[in-house]
Amino acid sequence: METKGLTTQFDIIVVGSGAAGLYAALCLPNHYRVAIITKDTLKTGASDWAQGGIAAAISPEDSPKFHQEDTLKAGAGLCDESAVQFLVNHADTAIKSLVDMGVAFDRKGTQLAMTLEAAHSHPRVLHAADTTGRAIVTTLTEKVIERPNIEIIAQAIALQLWIEPNKKRCQGLSVLYQGQIHWIQASAVILATGGGGQVYAQTTNPTVSTGDGVALAWRAGAIIRDLEFFQFHPTALTKPKAPHFLISEAVRGEGAYLVDAQGKRFTFDYHPAGELAPRDVVSRAIFNHLQSQNAQSNVYLDLRPIQPEQIRYRFPNIIRVCQKWGVNVFKEPIPVAPAAHYWMGGVKVDINNTTSIEGLYAIGETASTGVHGANRLASNSLLECLVFAAQLSKLNVTSPVPMKKTAELVMNNQQQWEQEIPKIREIRQALPQLMWQSAGISRSQTVLEAAIAQVRLWQQQVKSFSMSEPILNLSPNQSIKFEETTAQSYLRTCVETLNLLDIAYLILKSALFRTESRGGHYRQDYPQSSDQWEKHTLVYNHHWSKGEID
Repeated sequence: METKGLTTQFDIIVVGSGAAGLYAALCLPNHYRVAIITKDTLKTGASDWAQGGIAAAISPEDSPKFHQEDTLKAGAGLCDESAVQFLVNHADTAIKSLVDMGVAFDRKGTQLAMTLEAAHSHPRVLHAADTTGRAIVTTLTEKVIERPNIEIIAQAIALQLWIEPNKKRCQGLSVLYQGQIHWIQASAVILATGGGGQVYAQTTNPTVSTGDGVALAWRAGAIIRDLEFFQFHPTALTKPKAPHFLISEAVRGEGAYLVDAQGKRFTFDYHPAGELAPRDVVSRAIFNHLQSQNAQSNVYLDLRPIQPEQIRYRFPNIIRVCQKWGVNVFKEPIPVAPAAHYWMGGVKVDINNTTSIEGLYAIGETASTGVHGANRLASNSLLECLVFAAQLSKLNVTSPVPMKKTAELVMNNQQQWEQEIPKIREIRQALPQLMWQSAGISRSQTVLEAAIAQVRLWQQQVKSFSMSEPILNLSPNQSIKFEETTAQSYLRTCVETLNLLDIAYLILKSALFRTESRGGHYRQDYPQSSDQWEKHTLVYNHHWSKGEID
């Protein structure tokens, strides 16, 4: 079935085109008709930005057992041990798959080169210079384009999951595409939309990272887990007007120092491992040190302890980006500060990526597999994408029964939307500042409660606008054509704002619910970890509860 160039029936729909989504599409049996829906173009997600590498215990001196121990330790008591064991035991298969596809990892002689990163006990991080994510995504993209059973629907935005009311089964979704809203039917929908870093004012994430998959799943009634745990990367470039470009953890692994304005290696005042302490520890050390320094807005990452030829070999992209913003890494340290980087929480799934809704799956940063716990171990995220996406090779679905032809509505809301869009943009701009101040590196009850009240007010305002109606409440027997040329951009702004408001609400409420500090979640009014909280945070609709660790 097609609607003016858009196929409206597939066996499986993958929402997202990062490493998780692309690899999932490649792992699916090739007799299925598969759609990849991406709201921008290919290679615009966070995977493409990943610098450090992908962790795998494949050297003779290392073992999956050591990798498991490191992951559990970093996860601060909230990792699901069976999921971690599955991850580390399948790492070698994932790496072999990438190598066989042609990903050009760095080598030492004939062996794959591996580096040490923070909180790893052994060098086990494979890399392709400092653009590992790009190398992987480029190769996966090429392979996807070659597959005749995979159709890429670009510049398309997922709006609403189609849940069959009687069986509570997901059977497709609505999508905004070329100024129209269509329903696309499928027997399975796989959410692979990445994280939600754009909810924070300071983030290393690309602009497409607006938490779409988590928001879609939550609104559809799926169980969500551990949303308070957001990892703040310690070292993002901090220069006026520059993006918060991530300076890879691998830089510190190779020997770079973190220093303050006086040149002191201050992190040892906070942890005996100094620069190589877990990410949350280093981020809080920088945050607290900057607060004690009053006017200082950044600390510095000094690469000069590393041999210049090693810097050129390992970090050419970091050299290039820093140079663009006026920093010569061979002569001066890089100004850095923490920024929101990785979301440990997400849609609750099992080892087969199954959510609490039949027919709905989630992978990558969108999912909560249990492997990251309260604080992700460096370079485990790309590995998680591959290992869990490979499980989808077992997916067995039957082709959906063709739906009845939808009635097409023609809408012209230009005048009303022109009045609504300035307010939506105002909220979209204010929200990340509120979240950075209230649910950033350090949190407290009174600030969280005030932020929740503000976010709830904004949610009500945006949902009351006419622009939100076709996004949230379109019936599966209807499609919409918009006469205005501005409809696509206006609706994208509106849906991303709705999604960001929903995930902000979920993060804030989860952070308020967990009255302790653990991993990526720090409460200054509850600075210690509690044995009573060695449990997951589960969210179903507007109900929060504690869940057992597997």
